[in-house]
Amino acid sequence: MLKFEIIQHSFTPNILDILRRHYGDYAEDVFQASPVLGYLNNKTKSANQGSKARGAFANHYALYVVVEDYIQKGFAKGKAEIPYSKYQGAKFSDLFRRQRELPFGAKFQNHALNARLNDEFEKFYPVIKKPLIVRDLTTQRYWIQEDLLHVTIRRKDGTNHTYNIAYAIIEIIDAYVAAKKAAFEGFLEACRQISELGKQNPNRAVDFVIQQLQPNVDARIFEIVSYAVLKAKYGQETVWIGGTKNSVAERWLILYKTGRTNANDGGIDFVMRPLGRFFQVTETVDVNKYFLDIDKVQRFPITFVVKSNESKNQIRNAIRAQAVAKYKIEAVVNSYMEAVEEIINIEDLVAAFDIVLKANQLQKVMDEIVIQSKVEFNYNDENEEISRISSGRVNN
Repeated sequence: MLKFEIIQHSFTPNILDILRRHYGDYAEDVFQASPVLGYLNNKTKSANQGSKARGAFANHYALYVVVEDYIQKGFAKGKAEIPYSKYQGAKFSDLFRRQRELPFGAKFQNHALNARLNDEFEKFYPVIKKPLIVRDLTTQRYWIQEDLLHVTIRRKDGTNHTYNIAYAIIEIIDAYVAAKKAAFEGFLEACRQISELGKQNPNRAVDFVIQQLQPNVDARIFEIVSYAVLKAKYGQETVWIGGTKNSVAERWLILYKTGRTNANDGGIDFVMRPLGRFFQVTETVDVNKYFLDIDKVQRFPITFVVKSNESKNQIRNAIRAQAVAKYKIEAVVNSYMEAVEEIINIEDLVAAFDIVLKANQLQKVMDEIVIQSKVEFNYNDENEEISRISSGRVNN
């Protein structure tokens, strides 16, 4: 019987508590024997790390909805009329709809169900040689790999016993989402409070914004605050533009956010009107990431907002050095580097925020952070999305 190393982190005790409720004294044995539980342990590291820790739910929910279907059809407790191997499988449309019903899942796409969960599971456990989700491309039907739900351990009396971990998987994911929900609620409430304090105690609001413009902040929070600051800063600037010589007029610059953070949107995070400038927020100085974004928009110039304290010259030189090492050909390197229109680092963002403050536009920044945080975390004023955290569970 294989045993897998368990990486301990702040949420691991929560997983063990759930397993103990199901398997008593054999909880740790089941934990060590199951690659699925090990995978979930790896995927829940950020649960208790607050709003600055990234919480991604797509792969969790791909696993969740397939296991949930397995339970609802009676296979987990052996109540189904046929063996699982004879089951026709869950419809993709049903699983996809169910994902979007779950907390924070309203905007999910199909990538996790179709490939990303299996790819990531294989990366963690290449020795298993089995996909976690089995799918039939022709019929668009899906199954969980039932073998991976059956965990056999040796008991103290020397006998082998097989446990089905389906219900434990559902409870672990529910607990993880509940923990992240609490962190997101805390962040959003802090935004609301700071937004109100901005009217009476601007210094606290200023400190709050600057704290979010640091290298250790979650990429989503950094992107939201960067957008709020840059929108307010550019919103004070104008250009003269028109379709003809006689129609030239003064126009205010407006920065638009194109979607949620980490979205598959072609490498464009912000777009500026009327100049048509593209902005991409990044936390890395990896040439592959920069040039991939540039290629997505056919080498249209992009301004990169970089979550780094390094100077703009240091960042640009680092990108160029990597490009030279990769491509060797100067003409190719130059064509990519010319598409890096501007680099905005943390120092620039703080300077932009200072301009905004001097223009008495602090409240605009705070209000925008609240608005974009609600969009990012699928919150609305009635908190309908939050309320679904309990109703989304599977009843034992």
